[in-house]
Amino acid sequence: MRIALINSKQDIAGVNIRDNLRTLLREGGPWPLADHELAFHEIDGRLIYQDRIDETIDADLIIFISRHSSVHPTPALTVHVTGNYETADLGGEPGMLAPAAPAWMHAVLQNLAARAPEGYRVSYEVTHHGPTALAIPSFFVEIGSTAAEWADPMAGRAVAESILSAAPLETINLLGFGGTHYAVRQTEIALSSRGAFGHIVPTRQIGAINPESIRRMQEASSAVAAYVDRKSLSSDEAGRIERLLDATNLPILSESEIIEASRLEWATYLAVRALAKDLAPGSRIHIHNLTGRGNPVPVPVIQELVEETVKSNKVEFLESLDKLKVAHISKGSKEVISTFIGFENESSQLARDITTLCVKLLLICEDAAIDGDHLVLRKVRFDPEKARRHGIPRGSLFAKLANGEAVEIGGRTITPDAVQTTSVKRIHIPGLEGYI
Repeated sequence: MRIALINSKQDIAGVNIRDNLRTLLREGGPWPLADHELAFHEIDGRLIYQDRIDETIDADLIIFISRHSSVHPTPALTVHVTGNYETADLGGEPGMLAPAAPAWMHAVLQNLAARAPEGYRVSYEVTHHGPTALAIPSFFVEIGSTAAEWADPMAGRAVAESILSAAPLETINLLGFGGTHYAVRQTEIALSSRGAFGHIVPTRQIGAINPESIRRMQEASSAVAAYVDRKSLSSDEAGRIERLLDATNLPILSESEIIEASRLEWATYLAVRALAKDLAPGSRIHIHNLTGRGNPVPVPVIQELVEETVKSNKVEFLESLDKLKVAHISKGSKEVISTFIGFENESSQLARDITTLCVKLLLICEDAAIDGDHLVLRKVRFDPEKARRHGIPRGSLFAKLANGEAVEIGGRTITPDAVQTTSVKRIHIPGLEGYI
C-alpha cells in the first residue's frame, strides 16, 4: 500500500510529528507502517485547503499530520476525517465529505491512547473542515491545542509511534450521530471494541442531516452500522435520525451491542441478529462467549426449566452463560427466552451445558429433589389470604410473617407456617440423571 504523510511547513505540530517519524524510521524497529510504501510531502499552505492534492501524489491513503487549535486549550491528541455538513468555513466544499479510513483511524486512536504523554486527552474529533475533494481515503492526526503542545517533543514522538505502529485489523465500520466536538462516546466505544467510526455528526449539526447526507456518510465511511448517542440528542432529534437510518436499512447498534458484536465476524453477527429476529421479533440479543465465525442455529432448552432458574438465581445464571459459546435473547419483561443461539457444530453440547447449569442452580438454590426424570421443586410462599383469615391486617405484621417471624395479635401467636402455602412443580427432563 502506498501511504502519503503530508504536513505543512507553517505548522509546528506537523513538522514535529514529521521529524519524529523520520527519526524513528532511521533508527529502525518493527514498525508495521514501514511494510508499506511511504512518501513524505511538505506543502507551503494550510492542509485544510488542499482539495485534490491526491491528483498530484501517488498514494492509496493520505495521513495528514497537523496541529489542533481550540478556544478551550487542552493538551490533546486527536484523529478525524474531513468534511462539511453545512457551509465550508474552513476549507473544502459545502455539504461534501472526504473518503474516510475507519480502520486506520481506529488503529491510530488505540495507539495514541496507549502512548499519550501524561495530561494529554486522546479522542476522535467529529467531521469538520477541508479538504473534501479527495478521491482516496485520508485522515488527520493532530497535536493540540496550543504552541506549547505543538512543539512538545514527547507529543510528537507519541504521535509518530502511534502512526508507525498502526496495523489495522477487521473493524466494524460505523457512522456516529450526536455528542460534542470531541466525540466522547464514540471514542470510548472505539477504545473498547472493534467499532471504528468514519464520519461523525455532532449534536450542534444534527439538524443539517438529511437522507442525502446519510447516503454520503455511509458511502464515504464504508459503514455497515450506525451509533446514535441518544443521551446527547432530544427525543425528536434521535427519532428523526433513527427514521432516516431505518430507511437505509443500516443497523443501529447500542454501545453494548457494538462491544458484543466485536466478538464475532461481522457476517456471523448479522446472521445471529437475523436469527434472533426470526425467533422473537422485536427482541434483543446478548452475546456471551460466542466468538469468531460459524453457522448460528436455535438451541432450545426446556422452557419451565429456564424460567424457574431465572426466577431463582438470574445473576449467577447470566454470569455462568458468559463462559459458554452462546447468545441469549430477551424481549420486553422476559429477560431470557428459552431458545438460545449457538453454532451448529456445538449446538447439542450447548443444550446439555445449559440444561446442566439450570439443574445445578435449582438444586443449590431451591428446595428441589430428583424423582426419576423429574426435577421436583417445592416452594413455600407467604399467603396473604391465609393471613387475612387469621385476622392479620396488611402492613408491618404482613411483612414480619413474610420474613419468617411470628407475630402477636389479640392475645394469639401466629406463626409463619400458619400463613404459608406450599406448591410443587414437576419439570420433566429426559435423562435427568445425566445432568447431575
